[in-house]
Amino acid sequence: MHGINLNSGLPMRSEPSDTSEMVNQLLFGEHFTILERIPKWCYVHSLIDTYEGWVDAKMVTNISDEIAEQLDDTHFPVINSPIAHAYIESRGENILLPGGSLLPFYNPNKEFCSIMETDIHIARECVNMPDEKLYSGEELLSVAFMFLNSPYLWGGRNALGIDCSGFVQTVFRICGIELPRDASQQVEQGTVVNFLQEARPGDLAFFENDEGRIIHVGILASDREIVHASGRVKIEQIDSQGIRNEDSGQYSHKLRVVKRLL
Repeated sequence: MHGINLNSGLPMRSEPSDTSEMVNQLLFGEHFTILERIPKWCYVHSLIDTYEGWVDAKMVTNISDEIAEQLDDTHFPVINSPIAHAYIESRGENILLPGGSLLPFYNPNKEFCSIMETDIHIARECVNMPDEKLYSGEELLSVAFMFLNSPYLWGGRNALGIDCSGFVQTVFRICGIELPRDASQQVEQGTVVNFLQEARPGDLAFFENDEGRIIHVGILASDREIVHASGRVKIEQIDSQGIRNEDSGQYSHKLRVVKRLL
């Protein structure tokens, strides 16, 4: 069985309970396999980033195997700003779509996508088409800056609540590059930049804990500044040791490696 999220966001939880920890969010247009169904809850496997967790069954839109197959073979248009307004024609209602939302079957000339007989109208200017352009590091950074002051939220992936790897994943998706969900997975991408002084805008910096595990990631604005989600999305100073907290002047994150994806 397969489903798709046609809500602004769909919380994915560690247990089938509204009070359980949110481990991830599914954005609009992301589809998944339903592995288990119990009253009120579905255990799903995201076909975008392979995350698994429990979602509220009443927020799931079922799709056929045929539609799921088509979605597996498609590079999707995406919402290119932190929040965009769309319109559901059949209900005469507006819907807010977070940046990085996917628009399967989007027609840029008619400015709508049709999913399971639901027509969603969204202005062409709010949409990046797949392979439309190659982004420079500076252009990617300008997308990252649009999310400044978004509050930190564990498991979050949108401008109203986002974690460090969700922030990086969403910014890169808007710029046409799909990344895994977690920092520990994202660090496997790209090529190593040997010295921080050689970093370019748009490079990724990864940080470790005392056990050497990758626990944080941010986007470098230069070899001295980083934009990352910690408390909120913000710009802070960085050097070869790590990130220095803007308030205390102390190091908050220990630098492990810099990677280049662009």
